[in-house]
Amino acid sequence: MTKRRAQEGTPVLPSNLHEPEDCRAASEVLARVGDKWTVLVVWTLGNGPKRFNELRKGLGSISQRMLTLTLRALERDGLVTRTVFATIPPRVDYELTKLGRSLLGPVSELGLWARKNRSTIQNSRQRYDDVSRNRSHR
Repeated sequence: MTKRRAQEGTPVLPSNLHEPEDCRAASEVLARVGDKWTVLVVWTLGNGPKRFNELRKGLGSISQRMLTLTLRALERDGLVTRTVFATIPPRVDYELTKLGRSLLGPVSELGLWARKNRSTIQNSRQRYDDVSRNRSHR
């Protein structure tokens, strides 16, 4: 049996730990929770229920359509509840479910990691871009 070599910083795992069905499931969930707007909506709802326009104002540059699509997807996945109040005009609140609240910890950690490593990543990008430009001019 030949031993696989890891790329720098990449751990080598036994091939039997890679199950295609598990990878598809993880990819599907990560596509949802890793989406830019999902992270920001979850973070914003972490402070308690919000109305649609409160969310939209809190998120800044999100369009009405994108916020609607994001909230529907989060509701479908069981991360957010939508409560309609029979008032005139109708009032609709969005709130994290228990599952949605369980996502706050990882989202917070990811946000902290991103802020902590932002300059390092920017420097790496700049070095990479400089090397790429030099290669293309040869």
